[in-house]
Amino acid sequence: MAGKEIKVAGEENITSVLHEDRLFKPSEAFSSQAHVKSRQDYDRLYRKAEKDPEGFWGELAKDLHWFKPWEKVLQWKAPFAKWFVGGSINVSYNCLDRHLKTWRKNKAAIIWESEQGESRTLTFQTLHREVCKFANVLKDQGLKKGDRVVIYMPMIPELSIAMLACARIGATHSIIFGGFSASAIKDRINDAEAKLVVTADGGFRKGSVVTLKDKVDEALKETPSVERMIVVQRTQSPVTMQENRDFWWHDLMSTASADCKATPLNSEHPLFILYTSGTTGKPKGVVHTTAGYLLGTTVTSKWIFDLKDTDTYWCTADIGWITGHSYIIYGILSNGVTSLMYEGVPTYPHPGRFWEIVEKYRVNIFYTAPTAIRALTKFGEKWPKKYDLSSLRLLGTVGEPINPEAWMWYHRVIGKEQCPIVDTWWQTETGGIMITPLPGAIPTKPGSATLPFPGIAIDVVNREGKPVPADVGGYLVVKRPWPSMIRTVWRNPDRYKLTYWSDIPGVYFTGDGARRDKDGYVWVMGRVDDVINVSGHRLGTMEVESALVSHSKVAEAAVVGRPDEIKGTGIAAFVTLEGGQKPTEAFKKTLKAHVSKEIGAIARPDDIRFTDFLPKTRSGKIMRRLLRDIAAGRESVGDITTLEDYTVLAKLRQEDDA
Repeated sequence: MAGKEIKVAGEENITSVLHEDRLFKPSEAFSSQAHVKSRQDYDRLYRKAEKDPEGFWGELAKDLHWFKPWEKVLQWKAPFAKWFVGGSINVSYNCLDRHLKTWRKNKAAIIWESEQGESRTLTFQTLHREVCKFANVLKDQGLKKGDRVVIYMPMIPELSIAMLACARIGATHSIIFGGFSASAIKDRINDAEAKLVVTADGGFRKGSVVTLKDKVDEALKETPSVERMIVVQRTQSPVTMQENRDFWWHDLMSTASADCKATPLNSEHPLFILYTSGTTGKPKGVVHTTAGYLLGTTVTSKWIFDLKDTDTYWCTADIGWITGHSYIIYGILSNGVTSLMYEGVPTYPHPGRFWEIVEKYRVNIFYTAPTAIRALTKFGEKWPKKYDLSSLRLLGTVGEPINPEAWMWYHRVIGKEQCPIVDTWWQTETGGIMITPLPGAIPTKPGSATLPFPGIAIDVVNREGKPVPADVGGYLVVKRPWPSMIRTVWRNPDRYKLTYWSDIPGVYFTGDGARRDKDGYVWVMGRVDDVINVSGHRLGTMEVESALVSHSKVAEAAVVGRPDEIKGTGIAAFVTLEGGQKPTEAFKKTLKAHVSKEIGAIARPDDIRFTDFLPKTRSGKIMRRLLRDIAAGRESVGDITTLEDYTVLAKLRQEDDA
């Protein structure tokens, strides 16, 4: 890794300082069996999609099961899209019923591993039966097509059953991650005007019981639309059941019929609403519909993860986030592939938990977040070396750009230099993966998501929407509609237009900065909001973090801006060291010099603070907003209910006050 300064021409410059030359080609053995076998195959698919996008997507859609074929592939009235207009389809049918007509009916659909080591396996046939029963439960509770159901649950099989049952009858689900507060639940329920909530008495996390129903009880004091609540008994925690409103899952399921035909739904029927944090404080309800979303997740799952019928696939995300929707349940099950669900965290009861599960179930495909990888590196190589990881044939990353050195650790220690790595870029709003290597076709570079998926029109532009040259930082945009795209913000189309289509003329603005190198590979530089303005240079935080992590004694780093009287903004770095390395003033100087050497003096941190842990959400994302507040010496405001460990924040503040 070496540095060179590159800029966007125009009023607002983004300076990129990261340069990476290492290249890893897929092995002939992998490429020969892949769905997309070569760069030539990729180029052919990409050109085909560029020439006739509607024909490209329409041909792929024929592999899904349709109750009624579509009349028109795309209706585009910018910025609003309708895909497969006039078609009738059901996501639950495509994930379950169509496999029952094949040998897959007795194949594992979901393998579940609890935090304590319990295991449950649901075949496609068993999962279908449970989904049909719960679909009938929903109907018995008065739910009908178009009603909204909020799901607030731990990572247990009943979560997947509930969402597939909603899809089966056409009830629009809104899954709320199990770490949100009562206030956040209330806001989401009221915005969706949900009629029913599915929850659990609690869940297990790091050996402790996390209560869930009591938070819903608190939320329901101010949610007039909710009529019923169904509760799964997971932890045996004492809960209060309100008569005529609250019902036990097991009681209702014990008498439910297992016969429930999938409801044919319009291709644009809302499949789910997923809320993301908004800058105004009011969460945005991202709406995804049925046919286009299913097609996008099905095709990307098959080609990017190179799915085979013999695979056991594991995505470590929580289903409460879009990654879990798309790449634990819908995209994987629609391909008839076994999906593993894990209830717990990577480091409990020991730092080898992920690798223990890989060995136990002979996992072939492993998809996780860069934050998880970086967190695990600090425990050293001894933990993965305790387990047999030889079943792995493909690795993936998701959630944020991965630092090149974390990529190399993943490649060397976990993949044994044998597994291609698919570094995937996408968003809640895109529904599916947009930029990624196809593992049998595209050579990879550590830290780059490489090339757009066929059919996805990506560009890097300046503020006026004009493409910038190679190795020039700009704004990442999507130029053309795609099937799995967000359709609107729930009941707020003006906010949809303003948030995604108003910053740069005529295109979807992702909110990320990026550059393309001479080979056309995309390097995502992080959120434009996270750009640091240092002496007139706008630096992406990801690149400075990558330079810090490239030091052999650094496990993880987060970089934010802080006020500086001379430069306007200074660079503050929060660094977690590898086990055994002592935090000293001398080592701070060493790290500052290392960054200067790696990518240039302009990126040299003004302040380095050592910390055992970084403040993260339960999905593994670093909460840089909180670090900015600490670096600036101000109190944090806003919702912090998704913070994984509140003691991390307290310790950082104590150190700051010392």
